[in-house]
Amino acid sequence: MLSFVTAFCALLLLCNSNTGAFSVTSSSNNHHSRQRIVSLLKASSGKGFGAPKANQTPKKEKQTNEKGKKKKAPSTNKPYVKSETDAWLAELQEQASQSVLGQAVQGTDDPFWQLIPSLLKSKFSVNDKELIRIAGFLRHAVNPDLPKLEEPLDPFRPVDELHAYMPGLGPGQPFYEPSQVALCQQLTKHYDTIVQEYHALMEDSVDRFQSVTSMNYESGWKTLVLFYNGHRIPNFPYHLCPTTTRLLETVPLAGRIAGFNRQQPNSGIPNHTDGNNMWLTAQMGIELEPESAWIQVADQKRYYEKGKCLLYDTTYRHETFNAHKTQERVVLHVDFFNTITMTPIEIKMMQYIYTLREEFMKAEGIAKVGAQIL
Repeated sequence: MLSFVTAFCALLLLCNSNTGAFSVTSSSNNHHSRQRIVSLLKASSGKGFGAPKANQTPKKEKQTNEKGKKKKAPSTNKPYVKSETDAWLAELQEQASQSVLGQAVQGTDDPFWQLIPSLLKSKFSVNDKELIRIAGFLRHAVNPDLPKLEEPLDPFRPVDELHAYMPGLGPGQPFYEPSQVALCQQLTKHYDTIVQEYHALMEDSVDRFQSVTSMNYESGWKTLVLFYNGHRIPNFPYHLCPTTTRLLETVPLAGRIAGFNRQQPNSGIPNHTDGNNMWLTAQMGIELEPESAWIQVADQKRYYEKGKCLLYDTTYRHETFNAHKTQERVVLHVDFFNTITMTPIEIKMMQYIYTLREEFMKAEGIAKVGAQIL
């Protein structure tokens, strides 16, 4: 039976090759490469989940000597040869290693990151110049202790707490102008509709609010999650919030959450920082009392307002508080990739990496995949 890593790699390379962007090998070898991958997957299908029982004859191999019926020809599938497979995968990795992505992960013994250059090169047809910052991300992912020399010393933005880091994005800032992101303008435009959809969800019979971390729970913050790790939630009643859903899906959702956040009266989230410099957070006030609920990012404090967005960078230390004695504070919250500083192809590649990471961990049997991603 093929190893988990080999089968995982072969399946993804096959999927990528069907997109028409298969560039690990030359175009003249694309058909041969696809056939090779298929044969590897077939070779692994004779054992494990879905295989016939020991005393059960596979349907395709049944033969009969009944009069008037012909025997089926024996299978011509080429048997799996481990040395051949290893050599083929080594060839793919060798070709990818010549790129800036392959050089970025040299020396790592993590099988996931070893696969990434081949998988990225097979799915995206881009030159090395466009991959410089992706390569920088990979370099820091496999060597998390690498110094982030380009980041200026800032007591409000501790670089040692950046656990997912892409170099070259330029200087950060605590708050951005909401007008820089079309989503913020659209959320404000559709504020009344979004409030109506929020109430429709609240009137639903199922209480979907949850605390996504222990800190949130202890701090009186709960979330009605619409998207998690960039994905829709299975069996969620999106028909109750079509406009909100449509608007949130206009941005490249990041690997955290998008949904409605409730903050209890006289409570707040303590000062902390999030460690991913590729993401921004937008929040729009839904229900709150004026001049009662605020967020401080670095040394800058802003009050939430109904129908208005705040756009900020959570790699800076930040905290929130709802000072009202009886009224809770509700905001629409969305984490998304930084469309201000990242290119569209960089965002697509990072979304692909996050998806692969999640699927890789699921395949390995890790239960709480959300807490493990990058």
